[in-house]
Amino acid sequence: MVLTGLIVACALASLLFLGFAVQAFHRVRIVKMGVHLVLSGFFVMAAVAVFFVGASLFTYQRLTHEQNVLEVQFQRLGERHFRAKLTYPNGAMQDFELKGDEWQVDARVLKWRGLANVLGFDTVYRIERLGGRYADIAKERSEERTVHSLVPPDRFDLWAFAREVRDWAPWIDALYGSATYLPMADGALYQVSISQSGVLARPLNQAAKQAVGGWR
Repeated sequence: MVLTGLIVACALASLLFLGFAVQAFHRVRIVKMGVHLVLSGFFVMAAVAVFFVGASLFTYQRLTHEQNVLEVQFQRLGERHFRAKLTYPNGAMQDFELKGDEWQVDARVLKWRGLANVLGFDTVYRIERLGGRYADIAKERSEERTVHSLVPPDRFDLWAFAREVRDWAPWIDALYGSATYLPMADGALYQVSISQSGVLARPLNQAAKQAVGGWR
């Protein structure tokens, strides 16, 4: 809502200065017209920049307390080969094939402070990817790796932008990656959640509990 307001404000300011430029043109005030055109263009670029920030931010979710982000259930397809079925709170589902002994889910967390909090920006997160892991380091280096993105490609990478400007952007409190991994087993069902401290995963059925209980 705040970003929408900023886009509208920038668009209106651009139109206002464009109107001033037209008036200056009719009055043959070339310098004044040029200044107004520059200001109009500036607000157009500002509106476009805010739009891309908002579009990228839309792919993140608000994080105000620990919340469930997905369930993942595994079906064995072969030796160290599993199908992972992901179910999201909104009912959406995805299927991926993973190789290895363990599964890992990664997330990004972006925390705001100061003026950003006043404007209504909350800590946000985005589940980034799902991958398979091998318990044995030698296999991790030599066997087939499987990693899947859980988000569409960004036209504007908010994460990269935040990293570049954080040294002179006091409204960015922290940005960090978080991951968790647990063993894969046939029929195992896990709940993935995220809190201010990072990503968590818990077994939801007996197959998952047995896999975690015998995990070495």
